Amino acid sequence: MVQQSRIENTILASLFFKEEYTRKVLPFIKEEYFGNRVEQLLFGEVFKFVEKYNNLPTKDAILIELNSRRDINEEELQHLKDYIVGVENTESDEQWLLETTEKFCKDRAVHNAVLSGIKILDNKDKKQTPEAIPHILSEALAVSFDKSVGHDYIEDAEARFKFYHTKEKRYQFDLDYMNRITKGGVPSKTLNIALAGTGVGKSLFMCHVASSYLLQGLNVLYITLEMAEERIAERIDANLLDVTMEDLHDMPKQLYDGKIKKLREKTQGQLIVKEYPTASAHSGHFKSLINELALKKSFRPDVIFIDYLNICASSRFKGGNISSYFYIKAIAEELRGLAVEHNVPIFSATQTTRTITKLYL
Repeated sequence: MVQQSRIENTILASLFFKEEYTRKVLPFIKEEYFGNRVEQLLFGEVFKFVEKYNNLPTKDAILIELNSRRDINEEELQHLKDYIVGVENTESDEQWLLETTEKFCKDRAVHNAVLSGIKILDNKDKKQTPEAIPHILSEALAVSFDKSVGHDYIEDAEARFKFYHTKEKRYQFDLDYMNRITKGGVPSKTLNIALAGTGVGKSLFMCHVASSYLLQGLNVLYITLEMAEERIAERIDANLLDVTMEDLHDMPKQLYDGKIKKLREKTQGQLIVKEYPTASAHSGHFKSLINELALKKSFRPDVIFIDYLNICASSRFKGGNISSYFYIKAIAEELRGLAVEHNVPIFSATQTTRTITKLYL
């Protein structure tokens, strides 16, 4: 605890005297990262002062602000006065200070996330379910200081020129029309939705695209929440072996084995089909599956298909508590985050109802 307190003291003192440091770290530090109420109150006032006056606070200014608050008792106010009087400017390497502050924020974010998870599991948090815990923890683990504060139009002109002339990796379709409207295929870190009416063939389309990517030598993960794994594999078989699904059932074993052998010689890619019960799985389950496949089969997907969006669950909300529009929107956001995290394109589908059309336009 002594070491933690010294870090917090150093951070709070630096907010009074080091302008460049303060402007870099203040957007990322949260009041709840500090261990006691005195430090939380002090940080809160410093934050409000810098935000309002765009300048570093003085000790006197913060003391006056704290003295005017009605939610602070006499004992707390005396502790605050003693704390502020003891604040001194200390010499320290700026890079070390930035890195130490970032580590402090990461550690406290994870600590608070674990406590939140325990609170949820003990049913002391009525607003969130245990399914929200993976999202809370992943957000805490992602805490970092973003060094970029925006694109400087003049200073970053050279980097911008390189961007214009860098060819983005795209995953091409085997359909010319789809390549034309997507300008050569879909990029990574995207959520791509096939919109169509009921019974039009959304799953057939995704099975066809999954088959084409397998032939390109890519690793394909196909997650189904509607049909059995064998039914999806059956449709993919029909695509890759160039036969009808009826012919598959009449095909002799020897002929089938021969076609699979030829297919194996055509591609180095793998295709994994995983089935989940309808409306039971969300992005947290899919993330766990990806990690499990990497561990058990050394398989990392290049492309992911999720069949389909409307029958996924949300990792953050229960469907009965919010409108269908916001629920489907939450699922889409979580799948998009999964695509970014694993640097892959994700394909899914949805029915073209009025609500869903509004969501994607």
